[in-house]
Amino acid sequence: MALGSIPRFRYFRLMTTETDTREQFREAVAGPLQTADLARVALLIAAESYPGLDVAQYLQRIDALAEEAKGRLEGTDDAMRVGRLIEFLGRERGFTGNQDDYYDLRNSYLNEVLDRRTGIPITLALLYVEVGRQVGLDIQGISFPGHFLAVHRGSTPTIIDPFFGTALDEAACTERLRATMGPDAEIDERMLEVASPQQILIRMLSNLKLIHLRARDFAAALSCSERILLIHPDLANEIRDRAALYLQLECFDAARADLERFLEIAPQHESAELVRNELVKLRQSGPILH
Repeated sequence: MALGSIPRFRYFRLMTTETDTREQFREAVAGPLQTADLARVALLIAAESYPGLDVAQYLQRIDALAEEAKGRLEGTDDAMRVGRLIEFLGRERGFTGNQDDYYDLRNSYLNEVLDRRTGIPITLALLYVEVGRQVGLDIQGISFPGHFLAVHRGSTPTIIDPFFGTALDEAACTERLRATMGPDAEIDERMLEVASPQQILIRMLSNLKLIHLRARDFAAALSCSERILLIHPDLANEIRDRAALYLQLECFDAARADLERFLEIAPQHESAELVRNELVKLRQSGPILH
């Protein structure tokens, strides 16, 4: 039976739970990410922190949200449909940004966003993207400085702020930008470019890594870094950062390998001299034990 003839939640139940979550993530990001199921990959990110997480059940819940939304959006033009989708997700179903505890780890996990109906801009935007796709609205994420947004690119584009459940005009976007980058900042067209699936997943994992680093949970931060490099194996800054995490965890051999790889990829990087000095220290420190 072809995938197209099996409801999505049933198809993913057919995948055995014996497969390691990291391996499922590796397989999901190995192919062209433009065709990846972002909701599923986001749930696989969460699954490493929630052993036994029923990914299929959460995908089914997203499908049910989309099915319910369809009844609210019939018979209107796209601009009105986007407005009604914001109304449905933001007000009727109560999906909103966590303004009380922005750095709560749960805000970064899509399963928790669905359970608690609160999150950070990128996880909420992903929900809008996925529900929008299923109801026929081409909504995409935007890596806007400081605050991830979404956009419906119709004849009249609509910028969406899922964190506050509202549509934004140019003045509101400029206000958000200046709050992050200073009072003289101006909107650049590149700031409103659609984020690729790769960029979305890397930003999600980078947010998680930052939270773990704030808590000095280096092992959890390393897990995020490893998955970022599964998505983009030659991301020089991330290879360097993973080396730093290996050093914190006293995995010196792995750290040395990453530092050497960083210099192969980015020999002229502004931090290359510091990396060379760190390598000298590692080589002078005696036998590598890890």
